[in-house]
Amino acid sequence: MTTAVDTECCIVGGGPAGMMAGYLFARAGVKTLVLEKHGDFLRDFRGDTVHPSTLEIMYELGLAERLLKRPHQKIERLGGNFGDTHLRIGDFTRIKAHYPFVVLMPQWDFLDFLSDEAKKLPSFSLAMNTEATGLIEENGRVVGVRAKGPDGGIEIRSKLTIGADGRHSTVREASGLKVLDIGAPIDVFWFRVDRDPALGEDVLFNAAAGRIVVTINRGDYWQCAYVIAKDEAPRIRAAGLDAFRRSVVEAVPWLSSHIDQIASFDDVKLLTVTVDRLEKWARPGLVMIGDSAHAMSPVGGIGINLAIQDAVASANLLAGRLASGTLTDADLERVRERRLWPTRIIQFVQVQAHRLILTPLLNDKERAPKPPLPIRIVSAVPWLQRRFASWVGLGVRPEHVHSPRA
Repeated sequence: MTTAVDTECCIVGGGPAGMMAGYLFARAGVKTLVLEKHGDFLRDFRGDTVHPSTLEIMYELGLAERLLKRPHQKIERLGGNFGDTHLRIGDFTRIKAHYPFVVLMPQWDFLDFLSDEAKKLPSFSLAMNTEATGLIEENGRVVGVRAKGPDGGIEIRSKLTIGADGRHSTVREASGLKVLDIGAPIDVFWFRVDRDPALGEDVLFNAAAGRIVVTINRGDYWQCAYVIAKDEAPRIRAAGLDAFRRSVVEAVPWLSSHIDQIASFDDVKLLTVTVDRLEKWARPGLVMIGDSAHAMSPVGGIGINLAIQDAVASANLLAGRLASGTLTDADLERVRERRLWPTRIIQFVQVQAHRLILTPLLNDKERAPKPPLPIRIVSAVPWLQRRFASWVGLGVRPEHVHSPRA
């Protein structure tokens, strides 16, 4: 039996873009339903870096101080280890923001917080364990979503559908919107080991000969990203677990005391990196945001923050019109017009970071790594460290909350 549901805005995906959009549209008085296919937000692959741009949005919504009561770590300065050489490349303390630092917070905590705040709004609904399976179309217009939930099939009719279901988007696939594949030369192995506060450093980037490991401080453990060349995972697995653990420790010696916690390759998850974007982000009745519209590299930890910027821009442009009944299909195109330029700039910079920094470091497997020239230049000039931090922390064309509050 299929259940019929009517709403004004149906958002597919309960990640950063979907949950922020859900909060903002409901805040504007729009009857909003967010679909999340999982039963919780506990996915290790999700980004942890909440940048000043996102904290600024939370400040504008009056939520920042409550968010920061959740467990988190602060990064005020960004640096990296290249063998025995440590270089500073970013100083967030001097940027113009209410919160001049990056927050490391597991994304499930961030999403739980947004969910709790959104549920206080009478126009908001969240359906967990509910997976979109396709779009409902009439006369070339998207008028809703087909989904399956705990109790069977659901047909959700909506005036506006927002696709925010990530880089493997069901909505994107069903929409027929064309994807421009920019390409990425890297993948990432993702794993965790316990953290001893007496050992190690709060350094995100660690490079040794032919190896790059990112270490994220999650309080009592390190969440680690071992960067590899594209499609190199089968060769690494074939070389064996001991070789993998030795390679990690060579890049990050202070992980050695707990590296045996990686008991098998079942503890090491592969994250396939893609960089792409849609050529068009909208069809009549449908708009795409976040990773569904543009998959980002993990370089810079920008993905979650760019997705939230998309959500804010979408609400600024669409929520008031949807609430008043004046929304047109032409309005949907304005989301791409607003967000395409920052997306293109950030993807260009990420591609250059792949080409000029990551790939040379991974390819030179014999010698201790020499810091790439762009990093040496930034490290030598404090003004550039502040500019780099501003670019990473505040982004390109940062959004501010202008959507109405009912």
